[in-house]
Amino acid sequence: MTIADTAAELRRLHTAPELLQVVNVWDVASAKAVAALPGTRAIATASHSIAATFGYPDGEHIPAELMLDMAGRIARAVDVPVSADLEAGYGDPGETIRRAIGLGVVGANLEDQLKPLADSVAAVEAAVAAADAEGVPFALNARTDAFLRGGDRPRDVRIADAIDRGRAYIEAGATCVFVPGDFGEDVVAELVDGIGELRISLIGLPRLPPPARLQELGVARLSYGPTTQRVALGALQDLARGLYAGGVLPGGIRPLA
Repeated sequence: MTIADTAAELRRLHTAPELLQVVNVWDVASAKAVAALPGTRAIATASHSIAATFGYPDGEHIPAELMLDMAGRIARAVDVPVSADLEAGYGDPGETIRRAIGLGVVGANLEDQLKPLADSVAAVEAAVAAADAEGVPFALNARTDAFLRGGDRPRDVRIADAIDRGRAYIEAGATCVFVPGDFGEDVVAELVDGIGELRISLIGLPRLPPPARLQELGVARLSYGPTTQRVALGALQDLARGLYAGGVLPGGIRPLA
């Protein structure tokens, strides 16, 4: 299968009626563990988790080379399409997408950080143009921070901003619009109605409806961000705490790596 074929499959998964769930990973070991599951159809990296792996805080503090290198290692290690969280593009969204494609990545998150709309649309256009130039039907998950960085703005204002930005990103060639935020079904329904069915990508947070309901509402994609790494590291801490207290290793440990 060519990289164009893999990219086309990831695009198809975003537009299929069935909700695309992607469990975020941060290194080759975690990617292989998730890819081995029968329910895995695609994998997404988590930028926060990869940055933490290398000792960097979230927010483009990690060198782009390190982030891209890990995304490429993950893409080469698994047989399913890989979408990489590339933050805001590290100063050059088009070049960053081009480099990611060269490493086998066929989709990406690109966040707007609530920059002026014209600048954010230009970033999406640059990313889409770079993928087109490579001949790859790249799955661009254009993220708007209308909720995460919305501050004290009223709920309706944040929804309207997310919809305006989302429509603009779709018009600029994005596959779907990622709207992270801890909100309920009413907001999800308004976002789908405003941006379009199978055009919304969300992150699993406490107030969000379960996956089956999100599928009924017309959501395209659900991911989990850095939570997966936190769960894994929490389990490691719990194990270490038990061992320090005189415990022993549990039985039935699976050899995943």
